[in-house]
This record gives sequence, structure tokens and C-alpha cells, in this order.
Amino acid sequence: MPWPRNSPASDSAAPALPTGAVLHLMKLCVGVTDVAHLRRLQEARLRSDPPLRHRTRSFPRRAGELLAGGSLYWVIGGAMLVRQHLLDITETRMPDGSRATLLILDSKLVPVEARLMKPFQGWRYLEPAAAPADIVSRRAQGAARLPEPLRRELASLCLL
Repeated sequence: MPWPRNSPASDSAAPALPTGAVLHLMKLCVGVTDVAHLRRLQEARLRSDPPLRHRTRSFPRRAGELLAGGSLYWVIGGAMLVRQHLLDITETRMPDGSRATLLILDSKLVPVEARLMKPFQGWRYLEPAAAPADIVSRRAQGAARLPEPLRRELASLCLL
């Protein structure tokens, strides 16, 4: 049975979390110490061998829902910390010839509210209602309502 092939999205900006028939993935980011480390690794990989992608063994049966605006949520050091918009999901092969899947990712890392996670193997589906909120959008909404002097003071204390 051939695996589905979807065309990549044209917009590389990470959108706000969508609603509706959307699904996300979560995956452990093995060997990565923090978000800055993930960013450095991905920037180097993107420069040397674009597009940015992650290889995994299993092809998601719900790929259509994932590509309807879903993201890959990375668990780093035992906590879900950041997400990347999924642009495409394609078939590939492992060096031994077995089937594998490429998750094509937007290069933008979007920080999310940290959520502690127990270790798991492979990837897991993540329903939108269970996904942590973006830190950027929550801060932007709240900070916009604060008086300018207070915003400056909070930013100087690294609280915004």
C-alpha cells in the first residue's frame, strides 16, 4: 500500500494554534539539552541539507488531520517546551531499506507553556484541547493591556 504524499504549505510562518479537525504530534527530543541546543542543531541541519525534517519509523494514519494545521511538540529534558508547524509528511527509506517517514518542519520554534512529561517511545498524537498554549501569544495578549511604563519594567526584569 503506497503511503500518502501531501504538498508542503507555502507559508513558513508558524500560525497560531488552529481549531477544528486538526491534530498534533508530540515526540521526545533525545540527546538535546534545551531549546537553544535544538535551535542550533536545526539551524546547522537546515544550512547543510534543507528542508528541515525529522525521520521516524511509523507513518501517521491521521496525516490529513496533522497537515490541517498541526504541529510537532518537542519534549526536551522531561518537559514539553516548544512546537514546530508541520509542513508535510512524506515516505522515505531507512539505510537498511525499511520504510520510514519524514516530518517536514517549519524552522520557527514556538515556545509553549512547559508541561512535564513521562518518557515514551516514538511519537504520540496530541489533541488540540490537550496542547499547551503558546507563550508568545499569551504574553502578547496580556502585555498589550498593560501600561507602557509597567511593560518596560517587567521586560527589564525578564518577566515579559
